[in-house]
Amino acid sequence: MSILILHWACRVFLGAIFIYAGYTKLAASPLQFAATIEAYQLLPAWGVIWAVKIIPWLEIVLGLVILSGIAIRWTAGFAAALLAAFIIAMAITYARGIEADCGCFGIGEKISLLTLLRDSLFLLPAFFLLFVRTRLRYSADRLTRAAHQ
Repeated sequence: MSILILHWACRVFLGAIFIYAGYTKLAASPLQFAATIEAYQLLPAWGVIWAVKIIPWLEIVLGLVILSGIAIRWTAGFAAALLAAFIIAMAITYARGIEADCGCFGIGEKISLLTLLRDSLFLLPAFFLLFVRTRLRYSADRLTRAAHQ
C-alpha cells in the first residue's frame, strides 16, 4: 500500500513541477524567455525560436499526462530524459563560466550549484516512476486497458 502512495505522490509532484515550469515560461514575455535560452549559447537563433515555442507547452502537456497516469513508464522516461537534457545544458553553461538565468521556473534565477542540485533531485521521482512497477487501482492508463479488453 505504501508503494502506491509513493507512486501517486511522485506522479503528483513531478506532474505539478512540469505544469508549473511550463506555466511560468508562458507567463513571461517570449522575448525574456528567448533571451534566457540565448544566454546559454548552445542553440542557433532558429533553435532558440523553436525552443521558446515548444518547451512551455511540452512541459505542460507532459505534466498533465504524468498526472493522468497514461503510459506512466513512457512519460516518466521522457520526463527523465528531458530533465537530463536541461541539467546537462545548465551544467555546460555553468562550467563555461557563463552567468545565465536558469529559466526553470521563469526569469531571474541564475544557474548555480544549487539550481543544478535542485533540478537533479527532480530526477528521483521520474526514476521511481520509470523503474518501480505498481498496479494502480485508479489511473487513466489502467482504465484505458480495461476498456479495450
